[in-house]
Amino acid sequence: MITNIEVILADVPTIRPHKLSVATMQSQTLVLVRVLCADGVEGWGEATTIGGLNYGEESPESVKVNIDTHIAPLLVGMEARQVAKAMAKVRKVIQGNRFAKCAIETALLDAQARRLGVPLSELLGGRVRDALPVAWTLASGDTARDIAEAEQMLELRRHRIFKLKIGARPVAEDVAHVLAIKKALGDSVSVRVDVNQAWSELEAMRGIAALEAGGIDLIEQPTRATSQGGMARLAHRFAVALMADEALQGPQDALAIAQAGGADVFAVKIAQSGGLLPAAQVAAVAQLSGISLYGGTMLEGGIGTAASAQLFSTFGELEFGTELFGPLLLTREVLREPLVYRDFMLQVPDGPGLGVEPDMDKLRELRRR
Repeated sequence: MITNIEVILADVPTIRPHKLSVATMQSQTLVLVRVLCADGVEGWGEATTIGGLNYGEESPESVKVNIDTHIAPLLVGMEARQVAKAMAKVRKVIQGNRFAKCAIETALLDAQARRLGVPLSELLGGRVRDALPVAWTLASGDTARDIAEAEQMLELRRHRIFKLKIGARPVAEDVAHVLAIKKALGDSVSVRVDVNQAWSELEAMRGIAALEAGGIDLIEQPTRATSQGGMARLAHRFAVALMADEALQGPQDALAIAQAGGADVFAVKIAQSGGLLPAAQVAAVAQLSGISLYGGTMLEGGIGTAASAQLFSTFGELEFGTELFGPLLLTREVLREPLVYRDFMLQVPDGPGLGVEPDMDKLRELRRR
């Protein structure tokens, strides 16, 4: 039986400013959800967002209030082992709130996998890989600094896939910034861009043409998420891979984009999809439609990153790798044992459940009062 659900907000500074087209992040608020069960088992989930309400309709504060006020009362007293039944009740009664639902589902699945003594990936079909390629986002906005940062990551053998956040400056400036970095790093690494919806369709045509000619491998969400027709026209016009991100808010969006030919790649995000199981459905739609997969992030800490890794390890194809670098962007660790990054890969935890343990002493220090 579910006896209690607790939501913890933990404010953690980032190692450097993280600049998006919609906001510049100096810190990240981790939203951690702890589900306690009558048999003594507990499960953890995460509902961390990017850039507050500048990015999406949920904020750390709204997630906490809505779980505390509306979702937890629905679930306390229910059978903790019946995860599907519990989530069916939440999805029937609660509209929206995809991040909150993801954290709840993750915590319930974590607890159930711990009961069974298996990694969470085993409840999602079983893993086919034990390590995941991880991209690093270069988001200082300064060309020389980004080049130096990328070269350091290569030297440390931590990342050889780099994504640049652009869209805040004029198209020509952003393109010059990206191509200077690509030229400096050479053809042995993959350079990609994330526009975070900042371009009009006309700007996107100019920008994509220049980026494609300069050898950029992937362009993420160049236009508004609501401009499905525009994305489809761009995908048909250019050979460079275009990736849907903000436009993907669950399986229904995935199906509509696939039917419209609106993307070459899907950025699968468990929180944005509304949970681990809906995210698996997004991936299934992609695979059935010949669309490539990329494991996305909301810059979660160790708990949300471990949850994403458990799911992404089950994907048969993961052509564009993942972006599960969130914990590396934070100045403080919230796990007893940090996730392991080596040889350009994240090692997927193989212990029961998520395979990670929160450090309660560290969380007490970071917790918002």
